[in-house]
Amino acid sequence: MKIIEVKTRPTALIEQLLTVWEGAVKATHRFLSAEGIAAIKQYVPQALLEVPHLIIVENDEQVPVGFMGITEQHIEMLFIAREEEGKGLGKALINYGLEKYAVTDLAVNEQNPRAKGFYEHMGFEVYKRTEHDEQGNPYPLLYMRRA
Repeated sequence: MKIIEVKTRPTALIEQLLTVWEGAVKATHRFLSAEGIAAIKQYVPQALLEVPHLIIVENDEQVPVGFMGITEQHIEMLFIAREEEGKGLGKALINYGLEKYAVTDLAVNEQNPRAKGFYEHMGFEVYKRTEHDEQGNPYPLLYMRRA
């Protein structure tokens, strides 16, 4: 496993990360329909290109199997390939964010209890809840910050 912050973001990398994203979302975001996932998927490449700090984790074959995006001290996104879950990659990414960017907060879908539990395990606490996500969809968000 290797963690790398990528400065250049070629199309091939974005496509690999989109595959990681889609697999993770299908596994954890059961509240989303196939159409909902497809709609969101259209915006993911742009988000990956625009996030100021994109950190990827590669397996031993140098294939990206997870990623995290950070803006200032906020975790914008964190996704791990389904087949790589439970191997400490998410923890490694969070620790990287804490060390390099002193990350303090994030938002997580309320309907994704595994992610919420993971972030709580990593020392984050809910401080705010909204009824809708940032795009106005009816998916409640929990805003969490380091305790």
